Amino acid sequence: MNSTQLVSCKARGFTLIEMSVVICVLIALMSTGLYFGNKLSEWQAGKEASEQLRGVYAAQRMYLADHPTTAVTSLTEANLIPYLPNNPGAMPTVLSLDHTTLGIKVTVSPPVLILGGSVYDPSGNSADSLWDVGE
Repeated sequence: MNSTQLVSCKARGFTLIEMSVVICVLIALMSTGLYFGNKLSEWQAGKEASEQLRGVYAAQRMYLADHPTTAVTSLTEANLIPYLPNNPGAMPTVLSLDHTTLGIKVTVSPPVLILGGSVYDPSGNSADSLWDVGE
């Protein structure tokens, strides 16, 4: 036999290691996407909450401009409803990250979200304008 006639025939296909690496990369990409998707939805919820609070804050300022002798501590939701943007007819509702309804404390300026009697701000920063009116 001639040495040129002996041609090694390499089988084509993926090895078990190559398939395992591809599967691990896909799992890592999916996990990263789910993590950032969850963080994005949390950010959107915070942004919506801050927009609702901005509307209440604007209503506070307009009411106090029309009634300059009224103290902020004596404000009620009924006082502010006619001054809310787009005249919704009721106070806006805000949902927390675990989808419980939050209250809006209107007796402080700027207004804050309340859950169980304490201020609700999962961002931990009162100046970031996320879950609050900010500075």
